[in-house]
Amino acid sequence: MTETSFIHRFEPARDAGSPPLLLLHGTGGDENDLLGLAKMISPGSALLSPRGRVLEHGMPRFFRRLAEGVFDEDDVRRRAHELGDFVSEARERYGIAAPVAVGFSNGANIAAALLLLQPEMLAGAILLRAMVPLADAPKANLAAKPILLLSGQADPIVPASNSARLAALLSEAGARVEHKVLPAGHQLSQADVTLARTWIGNVTAEAA
Repeated sequence: MTETSFIHRFEPARDAGSPPLLLLHGTGGDENDLLGLAKMISPGSALLSPRGRVLEHGMPRFFRRLAEGVFDEDDVRRRAHELGDFVSEARERYGIAAPVAVGFSNGANIAAALLLLQPEMLAGAILLRAMVPLADAPKANLAAKPILLLSGQADPIVPASNSARLAALLSEAGARVEHKVLPAGHQLSQADVTLARTWIGNVTAEAA
């Protein structure tokens, strides 16, 4: 892989019928963070898990922010394209199809940006506690791409109006968006796991 690449982990598929997953951690996480979650929601999937290349007080992230909930949008765009390049290289290297992104918090936000900027890189996405990544989002064509957006009712970081706006933005771009607001905060709950597992099972069945 090139110097623009990411420290990452790859685990090959155990079931050829399961979609590959691109795992995108939250602030302060790393390439190991979402492996357990991924194995719970889609045990047979190939797993591609990069570590964010931006450091905030020593904590890995996928792009810079100016304050909590305020993103450096030039950096968001640049980092989303870097991630797209990495996915493209990894697909060739590991022989996998376009992955379904599974992103939490900062990772969900970069996944949403990648959907809007390079929709062909992803087969779909599970966005956990995501926000609108770009105020001036480009017109993307997400024709029938399946997206599960799971928000927390008591999330102190993501206002309900923001996650609703993201759902609308993705729907308007043509995606098939399922948006659920859970009785949870910013952290993940058992309901997230259950809903994600069911959703990915349905997506896999449709593709079969």
